[in-house]
Amino acid sequence: MTATLNKVSVRPVAGHIGADISGIDISRPLDAATLDLVKNALNEYKVVFFRNQELDHASQIAFGRQFGELTYAHPHDDAPPGGFPEIFTIDPRRYEERYGADFTKQVRRRQYSYFSGWHTDVTAAVNPPSGSILRAETVPERGGDTTWTNLVAAYEGLSAPVKSFVDGLRAEHRYGGATGTGSDAYAKRVNDNLLVAVHPVVRVHPETGEKALFVNPGFTSHVVDVSPRESKAVLDLLYAEITRPEYTVRFRWEPGSVAFWDNRATAHLAPRDLDHLDVERRLHRVTLIGDVPVGPDGRESELVAGKPFTSEHTVKVD
Repeated sequence: MTATLNKVSVRPVAGHIGADISGIDISRPLDAATLDLVKNALNEYKVVFFRNQELDHASQIAFGRQFGELTYAHPHDDAPPGGFPEIFTIDPRRYEERYGADFTKQVRRRQYSYFSGWHTDVTAAVNPPSGSILRAETVPERGGDTTWTNLVAAYEGLSAPVKSFVDGLRAEHRYGGATGTGSDAYAKRVNDNLLVAVHPVVRVHPETGEKALFVNPGFTSHVVDVSPRESKAVLDLLYAEITRPEYTVRFRWEPGSVAFWDNRATAHLAPRDLDHLDVERRLHRVTLIGDVPVGPDGRESELVAGKPFTSEHTVKVD
């Protein structure tokens, strides 16, 4: 059902997740009613999309700050754009320039299953970002789509006995997860800036009160207090659930496209169809500082290594 406010409209685009918001220029400050409309749409649809926006680094940061304080660019990025420490640029060529031409190939080789590309941003931090805002600068004419999944719908799709079981579980998240990293240089960067936290497997959303599965193949290393065999069985079950196609939405990027997602209730899959193509793809992200997750039993996440992810983050570089 399409919701409207003056000339602003919200149109759902998939059965469980995703909505297009049109009739709004997000390069300008939003009035209170429009701001509430975007927040409500984000809570309901988990990821919202804007088209034909004309944003630069400054206006993207200004848009994000209307929803909360922003983090530093990324826990391992020591070179955000000058004067814009909140901006994280997603461009494979940046990594190849720093870590070598084989970086991407090495990462792909270590991603040993279909699940491997799915992740929720920076869940290795004790306070993962509450939301992420990604804008497209340069995208290929074909390929390069991003897919999101609704972790609330995935939890609600479980049977009652399984819900009761996973409600009481906790899992460790660490940067690099179980699949490893790419080059030796990048692995050293990860280890020098270690982030490890233990989170509830089911997270209660602080605004909606909904329960969501809060594990992802990108960062979750294992379920704690169970055997490795049991941990793998549980995680494989949950990963199969969160990647079910009916819970997902796939977004076709164009220059000026912006996606804004609730990082507490979604996971996403970066494009996997560009490695054989000589194309350029550059997007820029800002992230909102998050709170500490809480499980159905009221227990908060625990910091194991590193520090909370905030605007004051620093990256250790040799």
